[in-house]
Amino acid sequence: MILSVVIVSYNVKFFLEQCLSSLKKAIDGSAVLNSNTEVFVIDNASTDGTIDFLKPLFPDFRFIQNKINTGFAKANNQAVSLSKGDFVLFLNPDTIVAEDSLDICISFFKTMPDAGAVGLKMIDGAGNYLEESKRGFPTPAVSFYKMTGLTRLFPRSKFFSGYYLGHIHQDSPHSIDVLPGAFMMIRKTIIDMIGGFDEQFFMYAEDIDLSFRIKQIGYQNYYLPQSSIIHFKGESTRRDIKYVKVFYNAMELFIKKHFTDNYSPIHLYILKLGIRFRQVLARFQLRFEKSAKKPASPIRIFVKGAENEKQSWKIRLDKKKIFVVKNQMEANEILFCEGPDLSWKSIITEITNNKNSHVYKFHGTGTHSAVGSDSSRRQGDIFEI
Repeated sequence: MILSVVIVSYNVKFFLEQCLSSLKKAIDGSAVLNSNTEVFVIDNASTDGTIDFLKPLFPDFRFIQNKINTGFAKANNQAVSLSKGDFVLFLNPDTIVAEDSLDICISFFKTMPDAGAVGLKMIDGAGNYLEESKRGFPTPAVSFYKMTGLTRLFPRSKFFSGYYLGHIHQDSPHSIDVLPGAFMMIRKTIIDMIGGFDEQFFMYAEDIDLSFRIKQIGYQNYYLPQSSIIHFKGESTRRDIKYVKVFYNAMELFIKKHFTDNYSPIHLYILKLGIRFRQVLARFQLRFEKSAKKPASPIRIFVKGAENEKQSWKIRLDKKKIFVVKNQMEANEILFCEGPDLSWKSIITEITNNKNSHVYKFHGTGTHSAVGSDSSRRQGDIFEI
């Protein structure tokens, strides 16, 4: 077995369906990975019927339903203990991969023996580049510059923008510190060496911790922009008061674990004060975001894809009293129907080149919905068939 894919899911069955559809396309279309890949979906006690809905649709994938929400780190380790691949891909359920995403990573590993883990360029559902595609370790100095806003003031500075490695262009492959847990492919031998995710982290910062330990044993983490994925960001975890608490507690845990012996007490104290300040600020931001409603406007959708898909979606959307237009210039939304005439890679390229020009929805061949999200701060949209 060459590759084991691990997806931990919680109440996102329609986004997960699009993820699995794109993943199956990437596996089936690969001469290397076809029949040499296993996929684990660990459901952390979802209440939306995820397993019953998806298991019959993807019979070749292995679904495991936990009775309680064990957290991201523990659920990933649960699948890793069963995996047989030479490489393990940790993938978020609210992602869509391109047809070449997996092959590019495997090929890179074969040419770079010092590569412990690799990640790809990520964009959101509106086509915007996600800065967390490549990050530096949150040392006290790096964290201070981010919390005080200096990172935003000097986004290309190697000195002030270490958190997002702003001095490295988003289209330049490079060794980096931190890979995102949304798409993180690692050699299985290295996971065995370092012991997988640290289960002290229920959610958040576990990818930073894992990246740190990979570099500790002498391997490199690489950012590869040769292929891009969509990460809707925020569908697998909701931004609420609980999220804020868990996120910032995880950051404190990481600092306590890795920086206590290397920095003075005053440095660590200032950093913790900064984290607490950001936590309070985040709470106020959440309250403001909840009071700010998404502006309502008549939906005019242009459907792109095979002709039969266009006709099918016109019938469905007419029933929802959503107007389908024949000219893209008249539309404020575009529904991409992946299929023989439109690949995921071409869709990702198009929204990257035309970011924010429309609201985008995505539908994979044979799936039961179209999904989209133009902001991590709002719940995404779902057109259920």
